[in-house]
Amino acid sequence: MCGIVGAVAQRDVVDILVEGLKRLEYRGYDSAGVAVVDQNNQLQRLRRLGKVQELADAVAANPVTGGTGIAHTRWATHGVPSEVNAHPHVSCETIAVVHNGIIENHEELRTELKSLGYEFVSETDTEVIAHLVHHELKQAESLLSAVQTAVKKLEGAYGTVIMDVRDTERVVVARSGSPLVIGYGLGENFIASDMMALLPVTRKFAFLEEGDVAEVTRFDVSIFDVNGEPVEREAKESEVSHDAGDKGEYRHYMMKEIYEQPTAIRNTLEGRLVDGTINTETFGPAADAIFKDIEHVQIIACGTSYHSGMVARYWLEAHAGVSCNIEIASEFRYRQSHVPKNALLVTISQSGETADTLAALRLAKELGYKASLTICNVPGSSLVRESDLAFMTKAGAEIGVASTKAFTTQLVGLMMLTLALGKHHGMSEQAQAEMTHALTTLPNKVEEVLSLAAPIEALAEDFADKHHSLFLGRGDQYPIAMEGALKLKEISYIHAEAYAAGELKHGPLALIDAEMPVIVVAPKNDLIEKLKSNVEEVRARGGLMYVFADVDAKFDSDETMKVINVPHCDDLIAPIVYTLPLQLLSYYVAIIKGTDVDQPRNLAKSVTVE
Repeated sequence: MCGIVGAVAQRDVVDILVEGLKRLEYRGYDSAGVAVVDQNNQLQRLRRLGKVQELADAVAANPVTGGTGIAHTRWATHGVPSEVNAHPHVSCETIAVVHNGIIENHEELRTELKSLGYEFVSETDTEVIAHLVHHELKQAESLLSAVQTAVKKLEGAYGTVIMDVRDTERVVVARSGSPLVIGYGLGENFIASDMMALLPVTRKFAFLEEGDVAEVTRFDVSIFDVNGEPVEREAKESEVSHDAGDKGEYRHYMMKEIYEQPTAIRNTLEGRLVDGTINTETFGPAADAIFKDIEHVQIIACGTSYHSGMVARYWLEAHAGVSCNIEIASEFRYRQSHVPKNALLVTISQSGETADTLAALRLAKELGYKASLTICNVPGSSLVRESDLAFMTKAGAEIGVASTKAFTTQLVGLMMLTLALGKHHGMSEQAQAEMTHALTTLPNKVEEVLSLAAPIEALAEDFADKHHSLFLGRGDQYPIAMEGALKLKEISYIHAEAYAAGELKHGPLALIDAEMPVIVVAPKNDLIEKLKSNVEEVRARGGLMYVFADVDAKFDSDETMKVINVPHCDDLIAPIVYTLPLQLLSYYVAIIKGTDVDQPRNLAKSVTVE
């Protein structure tokens, strides 16, 4: 959702901008626009509701030219989809802005700016950026310093590009929570929210870090960190093609997709959290009317999607106050079941074509469920078409058979469902705000966990000669242990089982010996002391422990236990955060085992048969 393209060049850039928007269409959007500064230093702007082709046709019919310009595809958050709400937005016909993300304090800023005489013509939060920069520029020495001052007053997420028609030699960009990339050319430079947009014009890219502000001219890019200090962001030649199936610089699709998770999660979140809660229309126009009457949720899924549904059961019952059941689709189909009053059927599928899940949906319609919702990654798929409501995870194409980013974005979607149902079932505004805040911190937490790749790769060496393993978790980490076991068995062919840690003494302890690695997920939560007792049960019987533990949980490595410290995170998002180390572990073990990581034997990406 939402795409940004910008350029500073000597040649006309309009076609480059429009082509860049076309390459971002997969993100989803409802309107598109472009603005350039012409040879007379006049702002020329075109915006259209609908597809980028509508904008391209408008450009063909009303030619505009210029060497400095910005363009945008918008997915509506503040204000309905319309031409007047489409980007770019302008202030006093001099400042033009495109923006991804949400400015949470936009109402406060709008009131302040109106008192200063600024008139607002749109319903968007983005327009406040244009007016705020215009105001700051009255006392600033440059557009750069005006933007640096303005962004300090913004709360929320933004990736934004600003240009001033009185200074056509440069644009200024700023990033906080929403990605931006600089593309380097010869005597020209570019900006985009995704480098895919710029591949026709450059292969050299540098990614802005959180809090960066950059000034981009034809010949130079100057980047400043959150403290206003000059910094270097390494520019690299990209081997990634526009084809979503290109592994780029990665050895395998799976590793590429593991590392795409921060961006995938940001895409899933973008535009869906507003004013401390969920924009319920994310699930469909009828969602609010349906959710207010729901008293029970029945989740149907298969494989990895089933594990995401298991986590959701904890969330829905603990936070939304709605009873929930989760069942494997192939089992649900072939037993007689009772449908509770006002029950919502939720199907989860990466492809939207999973045969058993699709058949279960069709059966459920006959059984009398109040409504159906699918959480899916593929627009236009069968589950999406046949469900009453749909939540698109926006994970992007996932090629590896072992699901990674599709799983974590499903979990994000299910937490948003918890928020949406909780709004109608007594969830306090404070609790909604806390969950919303936890979600907004998630992409950065995932990035932190990815920095653990090197020690996890070293740990994986211990599995070179292993044939069996046990995964343990408690509470909402039990399904994550199941997902970790599934990943390991899928791509390394090591037999792996998962247990709720409290079940050890009811059978699994019989398997413990020095040849059985035991992998534990251990966030610091209310169950941590119970989990430590379970760990001691294993150690007392000569087991080898591999613990992914919160840095504050006080697990220490010794000859019987290797500990990887995981950055502390909010309990709400811990199941998602702790998924990442297990994905990395399975990947590196598979490399050591020499298996086909992306296409493991006997498995397919989309299961379209029973």
